[in-house]
Amino acid sequence: MPITLAPITRRNYITGSLVLGGSAWIKSYALAKQPTFDPNRVALLADTHVSDDPKRSYPGTKWPGSPVKEDEHEWVNMADSLAQSVREIIALKPRPANLIINGDCALSRGTEAEYKEFLRLIEPIRKAGIKVHITIGNHDTREKLWKLLPFLKKDQMGIHADVIELPYANIFLLDSGKKGILGEAQLDWLAQQLDKHTDRPVLVFAHFNPLPNPGVRPIRGMRDGEALLKVLARRKHARAYFYGHTHEWQNSKHEEHLHIIGQPAVSYYFGKGQAHGWIDMKLNETSADLKLRCIDPKHPQDSDRLKISLKG
Repeated sequence: MPITLAPITRRNYITGSLVLGGSAWIKSYALAKQPTFDPNRVALLADTHVSDDPKRSYPGTKWPGSPVKEDEHEWVNMADSLAQSVREIIALKPRPANLIINGDCALSRGTEAEYKEFLRLIEPIRKAGIKVHITIGNHDTREKLWKLLPFLKKDQMGIHADVIELPYANIFLLDSGKKGILGEAQLDWLAQQLDKHTDRPVLVFAHFNPLPNPGVRPIRGMRDGEALLKVLARRKHARAYFYGHTHEWQNSKHEEHLHIIGQPAVSYYFGKGQAHGWIDMKLNETSADLKLRCIDPKHPQDSDRLKISLKG
């Protein structure tokens, strides 16, 4: 089962207002123009790396073997980056009905304090009526996150994999865990679900890159990445695999029909001057249209576009 955070609904607001005696507020709320939601629009985030300290910044360009000089590292405030992304997503018209955070919500190893801050930062998304789906990354500790989500039932705790059925595509969320391993049971489940859901094209999400990173920082691929790609390559309705982990906006192809998409980090990046931000994805009958939204709107890659064919 997935980690899914449902919207904080209008009923919650009205209940709260009744407790506070806000009858006039209820009337004005009911009369106010309500936002519209697009089930074919999905906000894509990855690697938020939230710290327990909202003032903390981190030098993503500082890693073993980095070519960046010691006095030239670039620091990013993770909380500010996520808060900006949240504001931009809420401002969209129409709003996306769904938002996916593709792993590494936390900065260190997924402490309870980090997740409290993470949940605080994404709460406006839920109050805005958008459903949040979370995959697990190598910096996450699922048990600590579960502890802060009392609505999760016991049978929802374990491997977090599921299918989100949208009008023009099915989205598969996979659990590559802390070590980049799907495992034989999950790969079998994936193959079975792909064969079951042939009515629409499929977009697959998991945190780890399936193959060694071709980008700026050498990062090995998931341990069973080749096996994953074999499952996807055999099924022409599998149109793309999205991953985080490398903190780099990338696009390649594996077989003619299958895009491999590296999502940029919302937080810090590994290469000097690289883009960080989130992706606005719009689905239609023939394509998934991706638009990069950089934290720095003046970045040369801001508004980069990528079209993934959903036909053929």
